[in-house]
Amino acid sequence: MEIRITTSHILKVLLLLTWIIFIGLCVEAGAIIVNTFITLFINPDAVKNFWEGPDILVIYQLNTNHFVVLAIVMIIIAVLKAVMFYIILKLLSEKKLDFTKPFNTHLKDFILKLSYLSFGIGLFTHCGSEFCLWLTSEGAKIASLESLNLTGSDVWFFMAIILLVITQIIKKGIEIQSENDLTI
Repeated sequence: MEIRITTSHILKVLLLLTWIIFIGLCVEAGAIIVNTFITLFINPDAVKNFWEGPDILVIYQLNTNHFVVLAIVMIIIAVLKAVMFYIILKLLSEKKLDFTKPFNTHLKDFILKLSYLSFGIGLFTHCGSEFCLWLTSEGAKIASLESLNLTGSDVWFFMAIILLVITQIIKKGIEIQSENDLTI
């Protein structure tokens, strides 16, 4: 008995994995938003509920504005990641992938959106890490950049550029495909 793994099987597995990652990213973004809100408006001791509580507490005690800037950057990054996986989830669940005509505007727009989101994540990650490095140079002992999810901006920029190149390839493929459709 031979087991055949088809494209539809792979897409179903990818859809399941995308759902899992999307839910995790939404929980992460929600946790940062709720912890920031509670810390700023209800109970300042809630700052200990962040990932690296004592180190974030130092920033909060040093300057509330610095804490707000860091929290906003972390929120933006988490929300952009969740939006990215929402777009992937939407493409996979709506079944707009047409394998008979693989080059279409839906695919081009999808990859272009992912490219913009990757660039945005890279930009805010870079700004957040530079802000943390500046805080460190000012004498604040802060959490590690890894624990704050402020590393890897170069990877996000690289991904954005690769996706832009792929978008241009798909754009050319759409042109060739439409020319072939007209000649037949």
